[in-house]
Amino acid sequence: MQPVEFDATQTVRILSPDGKLEPSVAAEPYVERLGSVDDTFWFTALRHMKFARAFDREATNLQRQSQLALFVPCEGQEAAQVGSALATRPQDAIFPSYREHAVAQVRGLDLFHVLRLLRGVTNGGWDPAEQNNFRNYVLVIASQALHATGYAMGQRFDGACGTGDPERDEATIVYFGDGATSQGDLNEALVFASSQQTPQVFFLQNNQWAISVPVRVQSRTPLYRRADGFGMPGVQLDGNDVMASWAVTQHHLDRARAGEGPAFIEAFTYRMGAHTTSDDPTKYRSVDEESHWRALDPIDRLERYLRAAGVAAAQITELDEAASDFASDIRRRILELPDPDPIEMFAHAYVEPHSAIEQQRLDYLDFEASLSEEYSE
Repeated sequence: MQPVEFDATQTVRILSPDGKLEPSVAAEPYVERLGSVDDTFWFTALRHMKFARAFDREATNLQRQSQLALFVPCEGQEAAQVGSALATRPQDAIFPSYREHAVAQVRGLDLFHVLRLLRGVTNGGWDPAEQNNFRNYVLVIASQALHATGYAMGQRFDGACGTGDPERDEATIVYFGDGATSQGDLNEALVFASSQQTPQVFFLQNNQWAISVPVRVQSRTPLYRRADGFGMPGVQLDGNDVMASWAVTQHHLDRARAGEGPAFIEAFTYRMGAHTTSDDPTKYRSVDEESHWRALDPIDRLERYLRAAGVAAAQITELDEAASDFASDIRRRILELPDPDPIEMFAHAYVEPHSAIEQQRLDYLDFEASLSEEYSE
């Protein structure tokens, strides 16, 4: 697949690949938002991006060493995720798919919980109510779009948006990949979001490949243009530009909170790693394609900008060391995890006690007891 070049009149880009502030024509409506933050803010963004990547690589190694059942890498997508997550407010609801580790990092989730889930020692990973409105990962492609839209409808019906109070008004953001755009769930969610004018942002990370199927097979037109058919704004941004991701997402979340309805954002980026650790991208991607995108690395881009802005090399080195320590600590905690008690599988199937589940629990205990008797004879 040949790399696709950006159209400066259509794609929002603020930070060039060599780390310079060179806004595209399409970025003009969003550039003024940069005046509300300084380089300390962007250093924080770099920290989140580096921590997410260190986590990503450590988790991949853990899976290769049979410490995880599966891992879903997000390397290459850090700018899209961190920029958009930094644009959210504490009261906003975040609905991820299964690759939003950098979003989770920004929202304060202990990424150890992600690996508990992928190690198979927990059924859900975490309680969203205790994790800053960051919902659980889902593995059913695009199902989270319906969950998010239902939640956003509730926000609208409850009067939680459009009040004019920025400290109170809420919005919902839902993340998904290009493959999800071929699923009925997403399109149904877009219909309901538009008809109900939900306070919602649909955030597409177009990482070019739905496992082994390229985007050009799924769509003959740019994906952001699908928003036109649902009657909502659609924007394509350079997904390797954290500034563009932040500015565009902040703009449309502000609109959503103000009661102006949903929007569709396409972050045009690239999945550097495999779809999951059960996948081998060398079977369908070329070395030249990967090299092209490696040169557009989102972390390198922001780091070039910050170095030119006067951030000392020692600060960058210290940040790299902190990210390495963070990943090492994740590894230590995973290796220390005890195996779960199998009886826990029955504990959270329903909120209230359920007779069928209780019978299954008793049957399991009888089965376990029979094994103990068999081996004790």
